Amino acid sequence: MASRGTTETSKLKQNLEEQLDRLMQQLQDLEECREELDADEYEETKKETLEQLSEINDSLKKIMSGDMTLVDELSGMQLAIQAAISQAFKTPEVIRMFAKKQPRQLRTRLAEMDRDLMVGKLGRDLYTQQKVEILTALRKLGEKLTPDEETFFSANAGAALSQFERVSTDLG
Repeated sequence: MASRGTTETSKLKQNLEEQLDRLMQQLQDLEECREELDADEYEETKKETLEQLSEINDSLKKIMSGDMTLVDELSGMQLAIQAAISQAFKTPEVIRMFAKKQPRQLRTRLAEMDRDLMVGKLGRDLYTQQKVEILTALRKLGEKLTPDEETFFSANAGAALSQFERVSTDLG
């Protein structure tokens, strides 16, 4: 019988190498196609690619320091998949930040949404839906919500999010 975790560790290493190769190729392609893209599109794509590289680096540091286990990461991914399947979250960006356990980025997104609502760039219904999704993700990540956030959440949480709350509690 093979030792536990050997296959999983090998697959994890292979996946990280493939992801790193993909991101490096993406940076190379981006530089080669720079003239064909407008400046904003180029900068945004490059920024996103570099953020992804930074996230891989952070994950590698955690793995190497023993601060993260494969099981913890898989549990987070399982919760994110369950959220998507249950249709509790409709915003892929929120699912991604939740799966990667990024409460600061979720808080930043929340602030951007507040601003967009005030200037009329974001409609009230979409704002409410996305804010509830972010607040749910923050709660599941163990973040404390402000009293205003708790009130907003209680008033606006729907059945799909309640179902996700139950399922994720069962998984935990």
